[in-house]
Amino acid sequence: MVMAKLALTFFSVFFLSFISSGLAIVSTSWCNKTPYPEQCKYFMQDAPQRFVPEHASEFGKMAIELAMDRALQAQSHNKWLGVKCRNHNERAAWADCLKLYQETIHRLNRTAANCTDSDRQTWLSAALTNLETCRTGFGELGVADYVFQLMYNSNVTKLISNALALNSNKASSPVTQDTTQNEGQGFPSWVTGGDRRLLQLASPTPDVTVAQDGSGNFRTIKQALDAAAKRSGSKRFVIYVKRGVYQENLEIGSGLDNIMMVGDGLRYTIITGSRSVGGGSTTFNSATVAVTGDGFIARGVTFRNTAGPQNHQAVALRSGSDLSVFYRCGFEGYQDTLYVHSERQFYKECYIYGTVDFIFGNAAVVLQNCMIYARRPMSGQKNVITAQGRTDPNQNTGISIHNSRVMASPDLQPVLSSFKSFLGRPWKQYSRTVYLQTYLDTLIDPAGWLEWDGNFALSTLYYGEYKNVGPAASTSGRVKWSGYRVITSSSEASKFTVANFLAGQSWLPATGVPFTSGL
Repeated sequence: MVMAKLALTFFSVFFLSFISSGLAIVSTSWCNKTPYPEQCKYFMQDAPQRFVPEHASEFGKMAIELAMDRALQAQSHNKWLGVKCRNHNERAAWADCLKLYQETIHRLNRTAANCTDSDRQTWLSAALTNLETCRTGFGELGVADYVFQLMYNSNVTKLISNALALNSNKASSPVTQDTTQNEGQGFPSWVTGGDRRLLQLASPTPDVTVAQDGSGNFRTIKQALDAAAKRSGSKRFVIYVKRGVYQENLEIGSGLDNIMMVGDGLRYTIITGSRSVGGGSTTFNSATVAVTGDGFIARGVTFRNTAGPQNHQAVALRSGSDLSVFYRCGFEGYQDTLYVHSERQFYKECYIYGTVDFIFGNAAVVLQNCMIYARRPMSGQKNVITAQGRTDPNQNTGISIHNSRVMASPDLQPVLSSFKSFLGRPWKQYSRTVYLQTYLDTLIDPAGWLEWDGNFALSTLYYGEYKNVGPAASTSGRVKWSGYRVITSSSEASKFTVANFLAGQSWLPATGVPFTSGL
């Protein structure tokens, strides 16, 4: 009996040792293929799984679970740091980080479940963006010296980056080689038939109506959103917002999926706020409307921030809503008007006004048939239309502006010679922006693009122009950066169309809204 127990113990130790050594060998092999192999090897030693992965997909899943475990630990630690905040700015940045970690964990949870490789790449990209946004908030408020040092966990960022790299080899790329030229009428394939009908109906049947004069169910949009939060299930919930100027700051969180907001037109239904970095908010929290609930749709609404150019970053709309659509909407502000923060987003026939970096963020986003207006900035400033924020070469993100118009607003036109305007500048290392078949008016400087800080990112960015037209469309005087290119191939340009860049799928058949799936 004793001998049997000793034999069993010896076998158990030998078996576990064999498994551990096997895991270590395989982990080393796979870890060497990641951007941060040392972090991968170190944390894999403590991985809860005790089997040797045979395939890349198994190891990739382990990497995601490991990132999730470390993110949960970091979130638990960070919750208790609020009492250490010494002033308003530290508390504001810390509060943003708590939301961003929560959203990161939400995305990692979804990523660990069964989903497509493309979905997984999108959600890992968003998780990485969230942590970068946390860092940015402390920096822009000038308080990165204390609380941020206590809460920042570089290992979580590196582990997510590793998972992103492991998945990128098998993800169906958002920039597939599809050169289809067919023109259809419809929305991206991820917009359901029911939602397409709602978008084209003159007056979709609302679940609730908001009216300031008391003729609806509620007088404020916030009350309507509270009602939506109490609904059973997650079917599409339509909020009709009658004409009026609504002074509200709204947060449509990740628990509020499938909300549709329908206004009386972008000139008549307006949501306005005035938060700004100059007023003590982070850029992230300055948004008049912030939405992270997936599947958000807005039609015929203007989102406005009235803080003015003197208050610097002041967001009208921030979206981290996956598979979201904005149709015939307006976005009005100055610096940082439209924050396309993360996930997959589509903008159709929208009007966007701003000055510095006024379309920015790290979503996978296509703006099609939009009117983009640069406004008069402050004295000494330059107008910059885009500031794309890709921090990792494996993120499937970027800004694609297709078949749109870039022009000067009425307040800029009389003083056009006093201010330079540019198509974009590299906010982050792997910034990616393209302009496809877009009209560029005289306001755009012949160089086209502007440096962020010296040589930063000029060789790692991807900036492209394809068959643009208008007075400023000539590329003969454009920047000579190695990351900039004049796109001449339709197959390369088509990588950034809605059919490929947002969903990797073809457009659906005709609906009442004109839409181009390819170039």
